[in-house]
Amino acid sequence: MTRERSEPEVIEAILEKTGIGESYVIAILQAVQEHYHYLPQWVFSYISARLGVGIARLYSVATFYENFSLEPKGKYVLRVCDGTACHVRKSVPILTRLRAELGVSAEVPTTGDLLFTLETVSCLGACGLAPVLTVNDKVYPAMTPEAASRLLAGLKETEL
Repeated sequence: MTRERSEPEVIEAILEKTGIGESYVIAILQAVQEHYHYLPQWVFSYISARLGVGIARLYSVATFYENFSLEPKGKYVLRVCDGTACHVRKSVPILTRLRAELGVSAEVPTTGDLLFTLETVSCLGACGLAPVLTVNDKVYPAMTPEAASRLLAGLKETEL
């Protein structure tokens, strides 16, 4: 039995907080993802049984919205904006540097120790601050490859 499967009390606490019913599905999935950093497969059957909502319905919601992930993500989720303003102001070298330092790729964006996930996004809505990088939704403006490396080194240092 996995550790996650032994934690139905986590899901019960989420259900108690959000409410039980089909109208709460998005809030429930968001809270589950906040706790686990993704949506583990076992939670779909658990939530389905508790809400009386089909597993297919839950999966359709989870796969429709881009913010949900069915794959484990790192403790730190770094997002590099590659919208027009950020791209023109050289976001690609930032992404390239971070991928090299983390040993990740577009196909495998998460480090093996589940500490970091590196993603690109189309737009973070902070064009005036371009190029922009976020770490767990905290915005870091006017990034350079060197500044991104320093930020990453600082995050790694906090984990020692």
